Amino acid sequence: MIKKMKKSSTDKSISGVCGGIAEYFGISSFAVRLLFLLLPGVNILIYLTLTNTMADQPPSLY
Repeated sequence: MIKKMKKSSTDKSISGVCGGIAEYFGISSFAVRLLFLLLPGVNILIYLTLTNTMADQPPSLY
């Protein structure tokens, strides 16, 4: 089965992009958010692109 990267419905600050990346790779969402903050120059463009292209994860009951 192929895993697809989706925005997180539970671990989100703005739109769930960093939480979704963290869940996909199995790392801390704090590390992903820190990477986006430290990434020079194009970080806002990358984030906005991912916000518009990543699928939403269906909300869970738990």
